[in-house]
Amino acid sequence: MDQNSQTASQQASQGPGQGASGNTTSFGFRAVPEGERQGLVNKVFASVASRYDLMNDLMSGGMHRLWKRELITMLNPPRGATSFKLLDVAGGTGDIAMRYANDSGPNATAVICDISPEMLEVGRRRIADAGLQNRIQCIEGNAEELPFETSSFDGYTIAFGIRNVTHIDKALAEAYRVLKPGGRFLCLEFSECRVPVLDRLYDFHSFEIIPRLGQLTAGDAESYRYLVESIRRFPTQEKFAELVRSAGFSRVSYRNLTGGIAAIHGGWKI
Repeated sequence: MDQNSQTASQQASQGPGQGASGNTTSFGFRAVPEGERQGLVNKVFASVASRYDLMNDLMSGGMHRLWKRELITMLNPPRGATSFKLLDVAGGTGDIAMRYANDSGPNATAVICDISPEMLEVGRRRIADAGLQNRIQCIEGNAEELPFETSSFDGYTIAFGIRNVTHIDKALAEAYRVLKPGGRFLCLEFSECRVPVLDRLYDFHSFEIIPRLGQLTAGDAESYRYLVESIRRFPTQEKFAELVRSAGFSRVSYRNLTGGIAAIHGGWKI
C-alpha cells in the first residue's frame, strides 16, 4: 500500500468527535470544531459552484453522468401519474432535478434544496435556460433542518451531498420526515472501491491527480483535496445502509457502481 493510501485508510478509521473535547468533527482529514464545519463546507462549494460539473468530471473520470442516469432509472418516476413531487437535496446546480423532469411526465415537479446560494444561482440559470422554471423550484435550506412540512414529497434524492453534512443521522431523519408514506429515498455517493488494483489506481488518482487538476483548472487545490478526503471519511456501504435503516426506512439496499467507487443506497418510507 502506498503512503497516501495508508494515510487514507488510517484517517478513514477515525470517526468524528474523538478529540479530547468531544465536540470536534471531521473536515476531510482535519478535526475541526463542530460548529465551524458547515461554514468551511460552504466556502468549498462557493469556490467550486461555477465549475461543479467539471469537479465531478475530474473526481469520477466523467462516470458521474452515467451514475446519475442510473439514479433516475432507479427512481423510476411515473410518466402517466397526475403528480409526482421530487425533493432533490444538495442539488443546487440542478443536474438531478433536470434529468428527472426530462424523464418524467409533464405534471412531475421538483424542488431543489441546497444550503449554498452560489450553487443555487448556477442551478437557477441552468433551469431557466432549459425552460423548466415552471416545474423546478430552488429553495435555500439545510439538509439537517428542511424547510418543508411532513409528508410533502413522493421522492427524495441526494447526489454527492450527504457526506458534506455535519450530522448524517439528522439529514436522514429529515429525509424520512418529509417523504409521504410509500415515498422513495435514493442517495448517490462516492463509496469504498471493492476491486483490487482499481482501488490503488483510484487512490493515486484521488490524492495525486485531482488536487493538481483542481489547481490547474480552478486555481483551488485545497477545495478539491477536501472533497477527496471527505470521500475516505464517509461510511462504507454496509455502515451507511445501517444509518438509513436507523432513520426508519424499510427495504434498504445498495448498488455498487464502477466497483464501488460510487454506490446508490435506497429505502422506502412504509
